[in-house]
Amino acid sequence: MKSTANVDWSPLIEFLHKHDRPLLMTHRNPDADGLGSQLALNDALRGMGKKSRVAIPNKLPTRYEFLDPKRRVIEDFRPGAFTECDSILVLDTGTWNQLGDFGPWLKASPLPRVVVDHHRTQDDLGGLQFVDTSAEATGRLAYEIIRAMGISVASAINRWLAALSLTDTGWFRHPNTTPATFTLASELIAAGANPTMLYEQLYEAAPLARFRLIGVALERLQMRANGEVAFTEIYLSDFPATGARPEDTEDLINYPRSVQGVEVALVFIEQRDGTKISFRARSRVDVSKIAEKFGGGGHRLASGARVNRPLPEVRDEILKAVELALITP
Repeated sequence: MKSTANVDWSPLIEFLHKHDRPLLMTHRNPDADGLGSQLALNDALRGMGKKSRVAIPNKLPTRYEFLDPKRRVIEDFRPGAFTECDSILVLDTGTWNQLGDFGPWLKASPLPRVVVDHHRTQDDLGGLQFVDTSAEATGRLAYEIIRAMGISVASAINRWLAALSLTDTGWFRHPNTTPATFTLASELIAAGANPTMLYEQLYEAAPLARFRLIGVALERLQMRANGEVAFTEIYLSDFPATGARPEDTEDLINYPRSVQGVEVALVFIEQRDGTKISFRARSRVDVSKIAEKFGGGGHRLASGARVNRPLPEVRDEILKAVELALITP
């Protein structure tokens, strides 16, 4: 496995120099890593005189509106709205099922494209692919790209880079945290990043409705496999009942994962067209392999999937797969 220090960015730099109007895209339900990578690279490319654009496959989650409060940069993807773009950079995902309505458009597009990601699960989206699973965040890769282009990391993008680096490592709690992570954080803070502001915006500015939804999830928390599996579930009816939004489910997985003795945690979220599942593991189980069996994927200890079947049916199948993984060497 390559370390980020050994990635040869020269083909990507050559690609970026050749194209003046790239479209920067990330996965649906974008998070701080995907959004931060887009915004950081967009700043760098704009500084080079490029006419880059930033788009997302679906609505911008409320908790990330502070990254672009007046929506001057982040656009909602609409087919036909990006015809002047001459290339595509897909950041923080490399799978078709994470691209939402952008996926069919990308499949039909003749534009050259690049994938920059740190997840293990990958499809062939075509074009150049830069995947480094040793990187703690795609933001790390965005940082490396900016430095490889010879551009100084201005303070204007530091808060975005810090947001994605700190959130994907769980604020230095997750196993993907390395000495290099602290070095990067130190450099960003020295250049003007404000981790206190970031934490407050991301974790201490939640609407009351989100706490009501958390209460529902905690009431439904269940255990399996002698306490090694914890899971909960959210139904469509819970959103009008609590006033919460689907985006308020983003951190729910942390609660079953926090139960003593739990090896694998899951959250099942009912969708209009099926079920969304979040997976987290401690060390023994590679949940990305389980997620891949259900059309999803991600990291070894953190993955997700969407299945076009009812929640009760999907829940039972996945719980059986998790329990089998726990007892299989």
